[in-house]
Amino acid sequence: MKVDGVFSGGGVKALAFIGATEELEEKGYEFRRIAGTSAGAILASLKIAGYTAGELREKITALSFEQVVDKPIADRLFPFMKWLLLYYRLGLYKGNLLEATLESWLEEKGVRTFADVPPNSLKIICSDLTNGRIIVIPDDLKKVYGIDPATFSVAKAVRMSCSLPYFFIPVKLHGKKGKCVIVDGGVLSNFPIWVWEDKEGCRTRPIIGLKLSDPPNKLPERKIQNAIQMFHALFKTMQQAHDARYISLPKSKDIIFIPVKGIDTTDFSMSAIEKEELMEVGREHAKAFLARWKK
Repeated sequence: MKVDGVFSGGGVKALAFIGATEELEEKGYEFRRIAGTSAGAILASLKIAGYTAGELREKITALSFEQVVDKPIADRLFPFMKWLLLYYRLGLYKGNLLEATLESWLEEKGVRTFADVPPNSLKIICSDLTNGRIIVIPDDLKKVYGIDPATFSVAKAVRMSCSLPYFFIPVKLHGKKGKCVIVDGGVLSNFPIWVWEDKEGCRTRPIIGLKLSDPPNKLPERKIQNAIQMFHALFKTMQQAHDARYISLPKSKDIIFIPVKGIDTTDFSMSAIEKEELMEVGREHAKAFLARWKK
């Protein structure tokens, strides 16, 4: 069965998506189009490029921290310097290695730019802080930044969507009015299910979403007893408000909710066993979803 997909952000916790897509593949589901934010954009691009869940499992299991996070030489020699330079660099790590790894993996399937993927099959969500707007790549490249999508690197777009604020250094994109600071798509839309719906909410084909959280009716209330908790709640509310209006209870039936507890978003040093366990969590939730899903 052909479906459209939506992958949320969530850092390394998105490994659960590999197990979930593995279950979907075995049950005969095929993604024709996929939208993704942050870590979800990584999986989206690799799936559209032609990777099977089994191939991704092998690659991710062998992936090391050093292949994803590039530490500047100055940081290695003087660890305390990274906190001083954060003020000017706007992030701790460059993200160049992440982009290079993605570029290598995509090239193995013959994908370099958006000209190499089927038209309208891949949507990468980013946040433009300079203009204060959500951007959808490749759709907005030409009209907002004057860039031809056919020449724009898919790996670069994904790296932009993965620019977790303060962790990775933001990408500077040259727009029609100058340089624009681009960060993680999850800042403004962590689960872009709206991409595959028109203004009336109609869909071309069934949508299956994969989201790293509990269902809306099971989300715990936030405790706000001090300024730090209030800031955290404020940021989370702003981050989720845009998507929340699209995730009504009726639409929740089309979403595989995968709550992942006890794992930090940037825990890139997980062992192979921990990665395997996380992927299995995704598979089990997908299996439960398919048992009750009504197309």
